Amino acid sequence: MFFKIFFIILLIILDFFSKKLVFNSIGLNSFIYVTSFFDLAHIHNYGISFGLFSGLMSHWLFVIIGLLVIIFLISIYFKARNNLEKWGILVIIAGGLSNIFDRSINGYVIDFLYFHYNDFYWPAFNFADIYISIGILIILYQILKDFNKRNKDT
Repeated sequence: MFFKIFFIILLIILDFFSKKLVFNSIGLNSFIYVTSFFDLAHIHNYGISFGLFSGLMSHWLFVIIGLLVIIFLISIYFKARNNLEKWGILVIIAGGLSNIFDRSINGYVIDFLYFHYNDFYWPAFNFADIYISIGILIILYQILKDFNKRNKDT
């Protein structure tokens, strides 16, 4: 269990320092060209994913909701049946805690990874968002694996 806690802390630290680096190196709402489809940016996200509900609720309400989701995920972690599910949940928890930490300190989340193609722009995101997405993919993979196994057994 120590290794798992260390892993979560390591992911949170990586996300925190990446946001700090962006905050100190790139002007607010500025972009640094990296490739024809990727820029580094400095964007303050006052909402949830993709800026949804921005300005509609207090950032503290987002923090409280986030903490409730983390508590729920911890309870699911202890009920998980296998290690892959547990790792997926832990990675989601790391991403959630990291964004909660950012929002509680700043009142917003710093997003800085910005992909685009021609006139299509994907909303900016950060490492914590990547952690959450990877954790969800791990859990979906395990669900599909279990589903396929059950179908072969019947």
